[in-house]
Amino acid sequence: MAKKPKKQQQSGGTPATVALTAAGVDFTVHSYDHDPNHPSYGEEAAQAMGVSPDRVFKTLVADVDGSLVVGVVPVAGSLDLKALAAAVGGKRAAMADPALAERTTGYVRGGISPLGQRKRLPTVLDDSAGGHATICVSAGRRGLEVELAPVDLAKLTGAVLAPIGRG
Repeated sequence: MAKKPKKQQQSGGTPATVALTAAGVDFTVHSYDHDPNHPSYGEEAAQAMGVSPDRVFKTLVADVDGSLVVGVVPVAGSLDLKALAAAVGGKRAAMADPALAERTTGYVRGGISPLGQRKRLPTVLDDSAGGHATICVSAGRRGLEVELAPVDLAKLTGAVLAPIGRG
């Protein structure tokens, strides 16, 4: 008998929520009205959900030695590109071209999720995530976040944990 998902996602879910549901992972969807004039997608999400910014993580796509890599770091900080490169055995990293990141992941900037990407990319999750029972990441569109256990996020994305965030 097939294992039933612990949480059912309503029809019309994003690839991220569909992937979570298919994996049978416990998660909670948080939605809010996205303000296109807000200067930071991640900080907007934290404020709108009433969640500490150290528990809300942003998904950033970087080019490491010619290959795209995903870095997932707290919205309150920034991505340490040198640390990201080291975490995947690379030498140099730079932020990826936004259009290439959107085409590769299937998501728009500000709504890129580490889950359910069109092409699964190597993923590095900042090790600070392990200090929380749950964290929030984009659910695949602006104004939609999923809350889940960091261990589940790492398992579903194949992420390695490393100190890639800068406070």
